[in-house]
Amino acid sequence: MHFSEIVGQQEVKQHLIQSVKENRISHAQLFLGPEGSGSLALAVAYAQYISCENRKEDDSCGECSSCRKYNRLIHPDLHFSYPFFAKHKEDTALSFIEEWRGIFLSNPYLSLDEWRNQLDAENKQANINIAECHQIIKKLSLKPFESEYKVLIMWLPEYLDKEGNTLLKIIEEPPQKTLFLLVAQNQDQILNTILSRTQLVKVQRLSNNDVAGYLMHRYHMQEDAALRIAYLSEGNIQSAINLSKEESGNNFGLFSDWLRMCFTNRGLLTIEFAENAAKMGRENQKNFLRYGMKLMREVLMVLAGAEALVNLPDNEKLFAVNFSRTINSAKAEAIINELEKAHYHIERNANAKILFLDVSLQFIKILKYNTLPKGTQYILN
Repeated sequence: MHFSEIVGQQEVKQHLIQSVKENRISHAQLFLGPEGSGSLALAVAYAQYISCENRKEDDSCGECSSCRKYNRLIHPDLHFSYPFFAKHKEDTALSFIEEWRGIFLSNPYLSLDEWRNQLDAENKQANINIAECHQIIKKLSLKPFESEYKVLIMWLPEYLDKEGNTLLKIIEEPPQKTLFLLVAQNQDQILNTILSRTQLVKVQRLSNNDVAGYLMHRYHMQEDAALRIAYLSEGNIQSAINLSKEESGNNFGLFSDWLRMCFTNRGLLTIEFAENAAKMGRENQKNFLRYGMKLMREVLMVLAGAEALVNLPDNEKLFAVNFSRTINSAKAEAIINELEKAHYHIERNANAKILFLDVSLQFIKILKYNTLPKGTQYILN
């Protein structure tokens, strides 16, 4: 992975390059950035730059033996750790290394959801277990094979439970020329004992122009469509990729029809809708629900008097404006809340037919009968 392949983040790239030039490489660093911002890609590019045998002024050479191995993630001094869905207590990250290489090389902006789907994890919980911690200690106790540094890149250390304390000594007093790069999204979920032993590298969310440029280059998307998706993705390239898949679908027509049938309380049609939605497949269901959340947030923008900021195609914007005349902010937020809960349960293999029927009934309560779901704290106008 070259720095030049990573979208945006010029300031962070320059900081990392400069730290190598000035020989100020901290042995334990925390790359902290939101999902889809490129934190993981930056950590890999940084490790490759450090190990490169013929560094350029602002990037690794890409041609030396070290770079060629890094480009395929097979360098003997490069190690990865990440959450996985263990089938046996002795499973470690190495049990899934081929799947990991494949998904990272195809999409370095991956999310945990994408990783889960790659492994077909069903409803198993992700974690970094004690067997993995012991494996890390074992790997890092060895001398480097080829490069000056041994590198461990740990993606999402938030999934280290108390077992993570096993790593404290090796993080605080690592073997010589050992580099820990932790890549996280939520600082509050990391063990404080680990957090205090790392140097922070802050990675900001990407700009809309950066995301749009990526979509136009990678997917040959038209500029207006790319800018709209970039706006909706909120700087998350993984989210933008998911939304780009929806461009060729009929999520708008399906979602707007769903709201209309709920608003008019057409019970038989909602049952038919739930049956059809159950046949869409989990990924399509998740994309559909994500699309609904995005559209309803645009409706909230209209309700807040910020219609000029709504970035939707004309037909979707017209729907958002018209629909905003039939509801208030409390109802819109309640609908978004139901969609978020549905997305959560679809990820965990809920019965889709029952789920979509239940969400339909909740929509009817919200839209037709002026009733918010139990426990909702919004105030109706």
